[in-house]
Amino acid sequence: MAQQTGTVTLQGTLGNLTFFKSQDGYMVKIKSAVSKDKILSDDRFARTRENMAEFGNAGASAKTLRMPFNSVLQQSADNRMISRLLALMLKVVQSDTIGTRGERTAKNGDLSLLEDFDFNNKGILNSTLTCLYDLTYTRVTGNVVFDLPSFIPTQVIAAPKGTTHYQLQLAGAPVDLDAIKNPAQFILSSILPWDNANTAALNLSLSLPAASTLPVFVLLQVQFYTKVNADYYVLNNGAFNACAIVKVDLP
Repeated sequence: MAQQTGTVTLQGTLGNLTFFKSQDGYMVKIKSAVSKDKILSDDRFARTRENMAEFGNAGASAKTLRMPFNSVLQQSADNRMISRLLALMLKVVQSDTIGTRGERTAKNGDLSLLEDFDFNNKGILNSTLTCLYDLTYTRVTGNVVFDLPSFIPTQVIAAPKGTTHYQLQLAGAPVDLDAIKNPAQFILSSILPWDNANTAALNLSLSLPAASTLPVFVLLQVQFYTKVNADYYVLNNGAFNACAIVKVDLP
């Protein structure tokens, strides 16, 4: 695949060349000489079909995982998040030790590989919230508890230029990768000043379904604001908000 240069850019197909626009600019690639029908039927492309099936499962599973947390991710995702998550979910599919090649699935793979995934590569959670905190999930009760001991914001929260305030959000859900909808729960802290004052311990908790038989995912988000008069505005449209999967608990 090559990148188009010059003052004139093309989009569309010309001969065996396809011109298109991507996140990396205007690109050009050679059209495949192998027909779709041949790929789907010819024995020589059996491995290709197996790879396609597993790639498809990874894509569907990544979408199912994202959907319950869309309201959080709208303010905390970079423009390559979907492709990065898909690549990691494919590794989960490939870790399945039950299915045969081409039939492996994410739900039978090692979902713990998703723990610590950052949804925003411009705001890495471990580099943003640099202090130790305690996060527990009790499957019997469904309770998720986040505890942050007393802290000084400017010392433990790395904030982008222009920040005056910040807010933490905890989100969690049992996720059935075969389901269309998986409801999540969310809780926000107060909007707090990013300053040198000692801040009281912060506690956030969720009540998920008790005794769930599904894998449970917990996300933590740090949002940044700038205050103008009495109003708070999300800083740079959330470009530097950090959000990551901080716990994957398997049944």
